Amino acid sequence: MDKSCVHTYSQGGLHFAVDGNSGAVHLLDDAALELINLIISERGIENRADLTEFLRQRPRWQEVGAEVLELVDQGLLFSEDLTEVPPRPETVVKALCLNVAHDCNLRCSYCFASTGDFKGERELMPFEVAQAAVEFLLRASKHRRQLEIDFFGGEPLLNWDVVRRTVEYAQERAREHGKVFRFTITTNGLGLTPAISDFINKHMYNVVLSLDGRRKVNDRVRQTAGQRGSVYDVVVPKYRELVAGRKGRSYYVRGTFTALNLDFAQDVAHIHDLGFAQISMEPVVTSEEQDWALREEHLPRILEEYERLAELYLERQQEGRPFNFFHFNVELKKGPCLYKRLSGCGAGYEYLAVTPQGELYPCHQFVGNEDFRLGSVWDGIVHEELPLRFKDAHVLNSPTCRSCWAKYYCSGGCPKNNWEKAGNFLGVDELSCQLEKKRLECAFYIQAGSQPYSDQE
Repeated sequence: MDKSCVHTYSQGGLHFAVDGNSGAVHLLDDAALELINLIISERGIENRADLTEFLRQRPRWQEVGAEVLELVDQGLLFSEDLTEVPPRPETVVKALCLNVAHDCNLRCSYCFASTGDFKGERELMPFEVAQAAVEFLLRASKHRRQLEIDFFGGEPLLNWDVVRRTVEYAQERAREHGKVFRFTITTNGLGLTPAISDFINKHMYNVVLSLDGRRKVNDRVRQTAGQRGSVYDVVVPKYRELVAGRKGRSYYVRGTFTALNLDFAQDVAHIHDLGFAQISMEPVVTSEEQDWALREEHLPRILEEYERLAELYLERQQEGRPFNFFHFNVELKKGPCLYKRLSGCGAGYEYLAVTPQGELYPCHQFVGNEDFRLGSVWDGIVHEELPLRFKDAHVLNSPTCRSCWAKYYCSGGCPKNNWEKAGNFLGVDELSCQLEKKRLECAFYIQAGSQPYSDQE
């Protein structure tokens, strides 16, 4: 019996137990919660025989104890960690992030990319580099048929002609190779026109639209290069027009919350009230000395705010006007395969970033750090030891993660955040870890509140 990976919690009057090794989530009554917590704390219970004897000596637990034993026998509670570390997968690149613009027409206070230039020269990707990136992906993807290209920056609309030509070129080359490209673009919206929106809606599988929420929140940290006017007032009508043209296709309005808007559930509500139902709100990642940085002292307030957001989610669902919040999307019954659960995003070996100069990096977060330059779109991956480091950075190799109840849902967190905060890929960014656990708790609570008790496991 592995008790280290069982987590219990209560939220909104409901009780839960999560078995980290199996991924099972159980809705509990008061008695079951009390018993499971007792088993976890009781040092004398190390195996099923110990548990059976413990229950035999305590008749009051007979009924609920029998149910707990049944779950133990089914491998759904206090299950053993039997997962073996899998062999390293073959390096098959399936997705590229094309940084088509190392420049931006905004000067956001918290920008990880140094207001778009990634701490280098402000430049745009030439079409020839984008072509070479497409050819690299066709080669490096090997047998894989489904491929992805994300247009990123900076602000990719500053280099719109290259974006458009790259899509058309990739589609033509995909047909010749028997492959399929899916395209995504992330934009701040300033450069959107009806023609650009039409092209995006026709050719882009997904689009990410940046907006932090309420006007005062958004405009305080998201300002134009000239520091004039309201970005909110400019982009919201453009976003509405674009989303109306999506006709049900994927999109996200993505915000960032900081220490300046710890009441970010109100910003999610505001975005929904604007007519956007697909929403993501991410915690800012920046150096701690910044006024807007999230620090340990903010953690209790942030955790409470996620609970408020979960209640908002359920309220609007019950009102018949639901919205989708990215971090509350957790699949309990048909989740991703084991390897995907182990390592998450695939940065450094499945997913790579390309600079305007054609350099390859593990992802956009590493761009500009020469220690992590992999090669180029012409030469391919030259520093072959780097992908191995990323492949090995999974939860079964992390002492902290392996004994964590959330490991197969969180996949170890962002490699860049872990490297920045802990100094290595197998360490943990503690603040991000706590936020991820709370989001998972809220996601399970939402699922329990969204369906009849008889349908729940």
